[in-house]
Amino acid sequence: MGVTAWTTLLIGASFLLYIGIAIRSRASSTGEFYIAGQHVPPLANGMATAADWMSAASFISMAGIISFSGYDGSVYLMGWTGGYVLLALLLAPYLRKFGKYTVPDFIGERYYSQVARLVAVVCAIFISFTYVAGQMRGVGVVFSRFLEVDVTWGVIIGMGIVFIYAVLGGMKGITYTQVAQYCVLIFAFMVPAIFISLLVADTMIPHIGFGSIPAGSELSLLARLDGLHEQLGFSTYTLGSGNTINLLAITFALMAGTAGLPHVIIRFYTVPRVRDARKSAGWALLFIAILYTTAPAVAVFARTNLIDTVYKDDSFQPHEQMPGWFQTWEGTGLIRFEDKNGDGLVQYVGAAAVDDQGQSIANELTIDRDIMVLANPEIAGLPNWVIALVAAGGLAAALSTAAGLLLVVSTSVSHDLLRKWLKPDLSEKQELLAARIAAGAAVCVAGYLGINPPGFVAEVVAFAFGLAAASFFPAILMGIFMKRMNREGAIAGMVVGLVFTASYIIFFRFIDPELDKPENWWWGISPKGIGTVGMLFNFMVAGIVRSFTSDPPDEVMQMVEEIRVPERSSA
Repeated sequence: MGVTAWTTLLIGASFLLYIGIAIRSRASSTGEFYIAGQHVPPLANGMATAADWMSAASFISMAGIISFSGYDGSVYLMGWTGGYVLLALLLAPYLRKFGKYTVPDFIGERYYSQVARLVAVVCAIFISFTYVAGQMRGVGVVFSRFLEVDVTWGVIIGMGIVFIYAVLGGMKGITYTQVAQYCVLIFAFMVPAIFISLLVADTMIPHIGFGSIPAGSELSLLARLDGLHEQLGFSTYTLGSGNTINLLAITFALMAGTAGLPHVIIRFYTVPRVRDARKSAGWALLFIAILYTTAPAVAVFARTNLIDTVYKDDSFQPHEQMPGWFQTWEGTGLIRFEDKNGDGLVQYVGAAAVDDQGQSIANELTIDRDIMVLANPEIAGLPNWVIALVAAGGLAAALSTAAGLLLVVSTSVSHDLLRKWLKPDLSEKQELLAARIAAGAAVCVAGYLGINPPGFVAEVVAFAFGLAAASFFPAILMGIFMKRMNREGAIAGMVVGLVFTASYIIFFRFIDPELDKPENWWWGISPKGIGTVGMLFNFMVAGIVRSFTSDPPDEVMQMVEEIRVPERSSA
């Protein structure tokens, strides 16, 4: 069978599986809709958490950005993985012991303020929609290539699937769907990685293959890739740009953002006991590590194979001789060739490339980095079923995270805005209906953002993490470990952190993108790393405002003391 037939078969089978689980796991109460009735075993919750956390950015875009950025791309590995450890150690057990439904619920109760709850709801919705834009774009990219449909229709199909299992099942349906999605995505990521490692490095372990010396070669793959980069005018793959301040800022923004992402935190409310939250965090870290430790190898394989396609025997190849996968991806618009000198050769070079006479060579090839993982099996000439499997895995990664984010939006509206503030007399049946309506509306907004995304997947997700780092993370951390932090300080910190970070991103990315260059960034920090500065502003403003205002009520400080005491019982 061809790629399209295999893709239709595998994607169709996976969608039927997700829908079947959603129907079987239909939520019948708000407890099931919001936190799956707190009956999810730690192993299943760890798998669901891994799927929820490993979004399209992890599956589709992370290896792609490492493939293009080399050493600089490692900030995504360090930031996201380190952030998950931060979440598991500092936040998850305490929030589970608090025992409510949502992060805004914790903020509202801990800071004894509906205004604090409202600020948290705004933060949750803003962050979730920023993040979900990247997921829906990932869905569109997969559909546009592998099922040969327009990106818009691809996003609409993805919307329909998410609508079914998010609106019907709520957290209960999403949880068990995410278990299935994790199995699909990790299998889809590892199978081609193992295949390609065998082909190019003679070992089935990708982690060893990308640093090993293949048979018949004197150089390791990494050393050879460094040499190719230097020949073509790119920065050395294993060295990076050298902007240490920016790399540290992005890493810390991703770490704190991971720990503050509401759709990840809410997963720890779904287990029966506090100790189960710790166990599920451990399982999730193991499941996440399988993909994350493999991503650098996939990046090296993809980059080497791509350069070998356009630059063979120390010469650029004619456009008409490009392989079929190249022509197919050109048809999607995600690869663009512009013959600037009219010689018909595909000149793929970096800014420092020069010819034999020392004249600069213009780059003629533009590649969307989001395609690298998806195109990698085709570039390597793997069987059609492997190519289709990667497509199904990319969709599983995007849809699993999109569902979790949309549930955050739904619960923020139905539980935190309606039940806890605007209409406290709302019945459980009415609240469940409101949650489903909010989820449906959120799906529509997510679809629009997927059709009109504000950047490539990993970049958009990095913005979401920066916003979470600047708003949620300090408020949650201080709420747990600073019992004298009051509502005035927390609210002021969240507002300042969110407004500063969002303004910086919007200015450089949307208002005046021509200024989005290292020489114009404040303190040399890019929009992807500015969340670290916003986080510091949050802590600083919260501390200053708290020192000039009264302490929290005694019962609130007692509640903080209680959630920090380790559980001895099974409760």
